[in-house]
Amino acid sequence: MESSKPMIATQQEMNESKVPLAYRDQCAHLLIPLNKCRQAEYFLPWKCVDERHTYEKCEYELVMERMIQMQKLKQQGKTLTIPNTAGA
Repeated sequence: MESSKPMIATQQEMNESKVPLAYRDQCAHLLIPLNKCRQAEYFLPWKCVDERHTYEKCEYELVMERMIQMQKLKQQGKTLTIPNTAGA
């Protein structure tokens, strides 16, 4: 499923910032400065609040967008099949 948000961070930027594969989505450009702030502030939970809020809001919007897309597919009568990769 396509997202309406563009991919801003490049593969090179994500590689240089060591963004894990699971977090390389349309919000990765916000995760990069958040992780830099976290490292600079020794991961203190009361630091980097603005960066964290911006990143979490972006992730929330992506999840909500996917939920809306799934609802539309269900209303159209389409089913989503997820391949079983457990034995692969």
